[in-house]
Amino acid sequence: MNSKVGGKATQEEKLLKHQLHLQKQRDGIAYRMKKLAAKQVEITKKTTAVKEKIKKKYEDMKRVLDEDLRITLTQLDVEYEATEKLVEDRIEDCYHLTQELDQELSKIGAHVKPPEIDIQLSFNEMRRLFVLSEIRIIETLKLTDPDLIQMDEFKYEQLLSLTINLLLFIRSQVPVTKKLFQTYAADVVLDADSAHPKLIISPKGDSVTYTDTWQDVPETSTRFDTTLNVVSQQGFSEGRQYWEVDVSGKTYWELGLTYPSIPRKGREEDSWLGRGKESWCVEYFNGDYTAWHGGVQQELPLLAGKQFTRIGVYCSFPGGLVCFLGADTMTPLHCFGAGTFTDILLQALCPGHDNEGTNWKSLKVCDASRSAPVL
Repeated sequence: MNSKVGGKATQEEKLLKHQLHLQKQRDGIAYRMKKLAAKQVEITKKTTAVKEKIKKKYEDMKRVLDEDLRITLTQLDVEYEATEKLVEDRIEDCYHLTQELDQELSKIGAHVKPPEIDIQLSFNEMRRLFVLSEIRIIETLKLTDPDLIQMDEFKYEQLLSLTINLLLFIRSQVPVTKKLFQTYAADVVLDADSAHPKLIISPKGDSVTYTDTWQDVPETSTRFDTTLNVVSQQGFSEGRQYWEVDVSGKTYWELGLTYPSIPRKGREEDSWLGRGKESWCVEYFNGDYTAWHGGVQQELPLLAGKQFTRIGVYCSFPGGLVCFLGADTMTPLHCFGAGTFTDILLQALCPGHDNEGTNWKSLKVCDASRSAPVL
């Protein structure tokens, strides 16, 4: 009897200890939620502060450009007004001369049939007036020659040239994200030993092409045998990396990043990019974009129908981010927040099948440090 009571007490003690343990665990999780909420507030504050600072700098740049535009146009207006006044003065000179000539014509008309002596006097006076008028006319015509009034067109061309150069310089510096990402440009060489047998890797390892023909390649443990994937030779585990791929002329492709642990054999679905926890990707198929990670599909309807020549992929180990961009204009496509990466990352490409004869072009890795966006 006592043993039963003792056993019951022991069981209750175990349950009590377990209850206390679960309570501590719950309190720990609740505290963790509180810390995460605080982190969310911190991230929001810092992001907002950075955005406000950047916005202010852009507003400052706009003010500088607006002020420079005002000064430039004001200078042109001042020069125009001075030239316009000169033209008006010359028109007025001509007008006054025509008035005087009209008066002379009136005098001549009044002496058409005068007495003989008056006619002689009038002719003498008219001869004198004629000489004076001729001199005045010649001087006025010389003074008011339109060819003597010139615009400083060479200076205008110089000013326009400086404006064009300023525009070209600004375009060379924007988007600023492009300039920043170019400093993170990574050298990507594709690993031919990882490529599916229906993929042809260029000798330099900078392009991948789909073919219907099964290539005679050695069987390796790293080779994908069910999905049309290839990964890079080298991975990275720190810092920030940015790379670009030329996707022009393609109707189907997948690009992303993956841990080396991505399945390469067996079930086809397990090896697709973004279908497991070990990879992140954006897929393009017949005009539609989809982001994938952990088997979760995220449609990107705002991008439907948009086409880009290059796709950029940016990864930040410190920030735990994987971002995809339309590199032509640095248009954001999608960004994954991974938190903390747990392994090295490899660049991954899938050129896709022939898609009914529309998708034969290669995917080509570009020099991301030199590409220029189109704005």
